[in-house]
Amino acid sequence: MNTERIILGIDPGTTIMGYGLILIQGKKLSLISLGVVKLNKLSNHALKLQKIFNKTISLIDEYHPDEMAIEAQFFGKNVQSMLKLGRAQGVAIAAALSRNISYVEYEPKKIKKAVTGNGSASKEQVAAMLKYLIGLKEVPELLDATDALATAVCHYYQNNIPQGDKKHNSWKAFLTENPNRQA
Repeated sequence: MNTERIILGIDPGTTIMGYGLILIQGKKLSLISLGVVKLNKLSNHALKLQKIFNKTISLIDEYHPDEMAIEAQFFGKNVQSMLKLGRAQGVAIAAALSRNISYVEYEPKKIKKAVTGNGSASKEQVAAMLKYLIGLKEVPELLDATDALATAVCHYYQNNIPQGDKKHNSWKAFLTENPNRQA
């Protein structure tokens, strides 16, 4: 695994798409960029999908991420909303694949658990933890950006879990070895 890499996190949506990019240098995480794409003024669903695709391509071309992590769909009561969200996710994935960027999907609960330790954490709790983990100066107004950033951080943590070669016999030992995981 490279000692330096960039991860693009995407929180897909048809009203707002969040994105966040982190730089990994060794075991240090740092923020490159985060933001949102507002899609609510576009009435045509196809135009929304086109804008998601184009913004994802633009982020890839500007920052050259090595990998993309994207929030997976969650199951809701409204089937039409799920279909639209699935399309939004699909065009972001297609954009990554068109630039030969690998991607991984993460369930919302897994993302929250990776960042906060609690799979039922609120968006505000996720954002507050990211302030601590990455040194985010301020929480953005729209938390879709921090959700996307959390997706990238989750991907980093999933790929940097010790593979059984090192066992810790206490929380203190674990935290001593992993100071960046402390709250």
